[in-house]
Amino acid sequence: MNVSSVPTEIRDYHLGESVGYLLSRVKSSMSHLVTQRTMSELGITSTQGSILFMVASGKCLLAAELAREYGINASAVTRMIDRLEKRGLLTRLRCSDDRRVVRLALTAEGQAIAERMPPIFISVLDKLLSGFTPEEVGFLKSMLRRALLNSGEATGLLCDAIACGEDENPA
Repeated sequence: MNVSSVPTEIRDYHLGESVGYLLSRVKSSMSHLVTQRTMSELGITSTQGSILFMVASGKCLLAAELAREYGINASAVTRMIDRLEKRGLLTRLRCSDDRRVVRLALTAEGQAIAERMPPIFISVLDKLLSGFTPEEVGFLKSMLRRALLNSGEATGLLCDAIACGEDENPA
């Protein structure tokens, strides 16, 4: 996008045409739909369910990894972990090699909830992507990966996609 084509007056800016606004609205809608399901079925928020899933999958085993993944500060992550620990869904374990490192581990109940998250994620995405062809979904994922690469926040993302066989258009 050429900077000179950016509107300089607020009346010239069409929010509904902003990619950032549209991405934000889709993310908000997706989070709301997931929370509706997780609250009614599991008694937790979408963020809590997502954290449990991230720990269960091995992607985020430290509070600092969760903070980076969610783009939030360490104290906010600590509060979320505190709530999940208080509910008996995860525990903190000191690393025997380095006592400063505290790993996160799910309890049996936390693991059971984490295992219920993928079907919820899939059903919400199926709703949001209703009417999209498989090729359109693949293209959308490819474009989103490129945007993440451009942001510098896609470390390992393209490799994960290729390992999952989603590299039809890895640009």
